[in-house]
Amino acid sequence: MDLVDRVHSTIGGTKADAERAVEAIIAAVTEWLKKGEEVSVAGLGIFEAKTRAGRTGRNPRTGATIQIKAMRVPKFRASKTLKDAIK
Repeated sequence: MDLVDRVHSTIGGTKADAERAVEAIIAAVTEWLKKGEEVSVAGLGIFEAKTRAGRTGRNPRTGATIQIKAMRVPKFRASKTLKDAIK
């Protein structure tokens, strides 16, 4: 909601419009990542989906060894502009 509030205060309009705008951006990024595409947002960074290899893990409750399947996970690389802004 903090992001929705910030968008609302910046662009005006109704809070519902700001919420729909934020949800539309998130949905678009999610859709592109599902397709395997890289999403670049100027001044923010790059979102991409990477494949994490399968591995052997351990169940913390029982101590039993389990096999963890390979999976796709989202990754984010911050832009130089963002890195410099938070220094």
